[in-house]
Amino acid sequence: MNLFQSVLLGILQGLTEFLPISSSGHLVIVPYLLGWEIPADDAFIFDVLVQVATLFAVFAYFWNDLRSILQALLANTFKGKPFSDPLARLGWYLILASIPAGLIGLAVKELVERAFDSPLASALFLLVTAGLLLGAEKVGKRNRSLELISAKDAFWIGFFQALAIFPGISRSGSTIVGGMMRHLDRPSAARFSFLMSIPIMLAAGSLAAVDLIGLPEISQKLPIYLPGFIAAAATGYLAIRWLLSYLIRHPLYLFSIYCTALALLTLVVYLM
Repeated sequence: MNLFQSVLLGILQGLTEFLPISSSGHLVIVPYLLGWEIPADDAFIFDVLVQVATLFAVFAYFWNDLRSILQALLANTFKGKPFSDPLARLGWYLILASIPAGLIGLAVKELVERAFDSPLASALFLLVTAGLLLGAEKVGKRNRSLELISAKDAFWIGFFQALAIFPGISRSGSTIVGGMMRHLDRPSAARFSFLMSIPIMLAAGSLAAVDLIGLPEISQKLPIYLPGFIAAAATGYLAIRWLLSYLIRHPLYLFSIYCTALALLTLVVYLM
């Protein structure tokens, strides 16, 4: 991997982690379309680092919210009333929503790893994302705010997050869709989606960090990876800010069209 590839893929990760168009799918498809042959070890290290970078973006954007949620969660739990405060309930719901993806991810780990080597699989799963985004606009009343979310809603959205273990199925897209199907308005569904990314990204990053420790070449390649890390964090922050504003007035059709177009382009190139 060279510096240009690092920065471009970092920008892609930052944008596509939060826009509902699949970061994992882009990190498989874009190098394939550009003819980049990135060694597997390089790709693994870089993917872990840019995912951590987008986690930084979530922390930076939602810092005040996260601090308030954590304080309420701890205070009310120690009082023996863990669900008495709306912010404390939200904290528990974010944890609850993370359970399905963790369990299902462990169960199909080998299948998912094979999919990450396949541009064809990523393109087909992008079509699934496009269908989910289109369907979400046809189903759901979108008349509930984040304050009205329930444990049932959180668990339902968590199952949609589990779909995103496959490259090409957008994590933000599938969870926003899950929220909208439970009648959350678009900004509330997106806000919950971004907040619920923290537990699963922390868990995935921690597991991957164990593997990174055993790679001796990582320190030598940090000068190349670091610009990509910075690019992912900066664009991730901007993507969160833009999408929350965009969804106040606009539907998800634009992202559905984009996913369809990229999937079809990939299939054409693959079949040529």
